[in-house]
Amino acid sequence: MCGIAGAMFADGSRDERDTPRIVSLMVDALSHRGPDGRGVAVCSPRSGTSGRRVVLGHRRLAILDLSERGAQPMQLPGEPIWITFNGEIYNFKAIRADLEAAGHVFRSDSDTEVVLQGYDEWGLGIVDRLQGMFAIAIWDGRADELYLIRDRLGIKPLYLYEHADGLLFASEIRALLGSGLVPRRLNRTALDNYLAYQTVPCPETLIDGVRMLPPGHLAVCGPQGLTERCYWDLLDDRSIAAEAASPAEAVAHVAELLERSALLHQVSDVPVGIFLSGGIDSSALVALTRKTGSTPRTFSIALPGTSHDETVFARAIARRFDSVHEEIPVTAGELRDLTPEALARVDHPSGDGINTFVISRAVRSAGIKVALSGLGGDEFFGGYPSFDRLEWLSRYGGVWQRSPASIRQMAAAAVRAIGGSVSSDKAAALLEGDGTLPQTFPVMRQVFSAADRRGLLGRDVEDSASEAADPYVRLLQDAMARHPEATVRSLVSYAEARTYMHDVLLRDSDQMSMAHGLELRVPLLDHRLVQYVMGLPDEAKQPRGIPKRLLVESVGTLPAACVERRKQGFVLPFDAWMKGELREFCEHHLGGDGLAGRGIVEASAVGRLWQAYLSGDRSTSWSRPWTLVALDAWLEQNGLTA
Repeated sequence: MCGIAGAMFADGSRDERDTPRIVSLMVDALSHRGPDGRGVAVCSPRSGTSGRRVVLGHRRLAILDLSERGAQPMQLPGEPIWITFNGEIYNFKAIRADLEAAGHVFRSDSDTEVVLQGYDEWGLGIVDRLQGMFAIAIWDGRADELYLIRDRLGIKPLYLYEHADGLLFASEIRALLGSGLVPRRLNRTALDNYLAYQTVPCPETLIDGVRMLPPGHLAVCGPQGLTERCYWDLLDDRSIAAEAASPAEAVAHVAELLERSALLHQVSDVPVGIFLSGGIDSSALVALTRKTGSTPRTFSIALPGTSHDETVFARAIARRFDSVHEEIPVTAGELRDLTPEALARVDHPSGDGINTFVISRAVRSAGIKVALSGLGGDEFFGGYPSFDRLEWLSRYGGVWQRSPASIRQMAAAAVRAIGGSVSSDKAAALLEGDGTLPQTFPVMRQVFSAADRRGLLGRDVEDSASEAADPYVRLLQDAMARHPEATVRSLVSYAEARTYMHDVLLRDSDQMSMAHGLELRVPLLDHRLVQYVMGLPDEAKQPRGIPKRLLVESVGTLPAACVERRKQGFVLPFDAWMKGELREFCEHHLGGDGLAGRGIVEASAVGRLWQAYLSGDRSTSWSRPWTLVALDAWLEQNGLTA
C-alpha cells in the first residue's frame, strides 16, 4: 500500500531538469501515504523511439518484502519498462509460480515485481489475473506507451489531469495540485453534483480538469493521445453459472469464496487487525479469519457513556471467536476535537468519513499497519433499505408508473404542500417519477433536492441540475439498457456499488486510513465473490426475515444476538456538537468568511439553511449544513477559486 504519482511530457515541452522536480513535489504531497520509502525515476524510452519524457514517483508503506528490494519505482532488468504501484495483489504467489515455471527469475518477494514480470510475459493481459486492490502505472519504452490501470471495484483511487504538454496522474488530488501545473479552479457542474450526493460522482471531481479513472478501467497514453477502456464491469462480468444456482448451492459456494478471500486478505509481512463493531459484516470477518486457522486481532472504538458505544457487541464477538481484542477508549471531547483535523486531512470532500479517520488513527497508534473492514456487505448482501423498497416498487408500482404524468405531478405537489421535511421532499420526487430504477434510486441518495440546489446555486444553473445532466441517472439508464435481463437485487447492488460505495465509502476509506499510513483491506469486495453474488437469482438473496441472510448463512457461525441487533453503524453525535461545541467552527465555514463569502453559493440561502437547522426545523437534518461545512473546509484548505 502506497501512494503513486507521475507525469508524461511531450519532447521539448519543458526543461529536462524540471520534470523530476515536478514529480518530486507530487510525491512529497503523498508522504502520509508512505512513510517507509520514497522514489522518483526518470524512465527513458528505448533508443530510437519517441523523445517523450516519463517520470514515475512513489511513496512506500512496506507491507510485503520489507527490504529495499521491494522499493519503487521498479524497473524490469535490462528493459525500458517501469512500474509504480499502489495496492495489494493477494494472489501474487500463485502468479509468481506460473511465471517461474515460464523461466522468470525474481529479485524480490514483492507483489510489485510479480505485476511487472507478469506484464513482461502477458502484456496488459496481466490485469485479468490480478486479485486484489490496485492503481498501477506501467511505462513501456518499447511500445512508447504509458498504461494506467485501476482495480475492478475502485478500491484504490487514481486521478488524472491532461494539459497541453502531457499528462499527470496521482493517488490523490493534493498531489496533482502540488505539481503547480493544475489550476486551482472549481468545477461548477461538479459542485451541483456534490450538493446532491455529498460527493462528486466519478469520473468528475471538484477541480476543473481533474478526473478519476473509473473502476475496472485502464487508460493508454501513447503517440495517438489518451484512450480509456473498461476491462471489467459488475453486470457484464457477473457469473453466468450462478444464475442456475439453488439457494443451498448459493450458500455453499459463497461460503467457499468468503473463506478463500479471508485467507488471501491476511497475506502480509506485518500484523493484520480487524475493525470490529459487532455488526454482521465485521463479525463475519472475525468468524472467517478464525475459520482459516488464524487468531483474529480485533479493535473497536469505545465511546463510554454514549448511545453510540458498541463495545458490548464487539466484546461478545471477540469472546465468541476468541480474538485478541483491544478496545480504544475515545471521549466525546477527543472525537469533537479531532473533527477539524480530520477535515484538514481530506483529499476530496464528502459529507462522511470522520468516523473512519478516528478509528484508523486509533488502530495505527496501536502499531497496526494493515486492517480489515467489512465494507461491501451492505451493497452485495442487501443491507440497505433500498433493496426492499425498489423490489416492492418493481412488483407493485406498475399501476402508478402507468398513471398520466399530470396525476403524478399533482400527487407530488400535494405531498410537498403538507410535507416540510427531507423525507417528504424525497417522497414527492418519487411520486413524480416513473418508478424506474434510474428515476427512483438517485432520489433516495440525495442530500439536497434539485429545488434546494437551485436555491443554493442560483437560477443560472437550473439546466445543469436537470435529470438529463444527473450522472447517476445516466449511469443507471446505461446499465439497464445494456442488461434489461438483470434482476432487481443485482441492479440495486450495481447502483449502490457504483454510487455511494464507490464515490463516498471507498474514497473516504482510502483517504482517511492513508492519512495515518494505515492500509485498509476489504475482503467482502473480492471480485470473484462479487461476480458470483451478482449473478445469483434474487431468490437466493431474499432476506426472509434475516438481515443479509446469504452472508449470515454462508458464514454459519454468527451468534443470534449479532444477527438480530438493530443496524447502527459508527455514527458520531454531530447534531449535538454542531449546536454546541462545534457551532463556532460551523458558523465560520458557513458565514461571510467562509462559504457564504466565496461567491459560489447564495449567501442568503446558506444563512436560511443554518437558521432552520438551529431552530429544529424538520426539513434540515444536521447532514445538510455539515455537507456545506465540509465543502468550505476543503475549499479553504486548497485555495480554490470560482
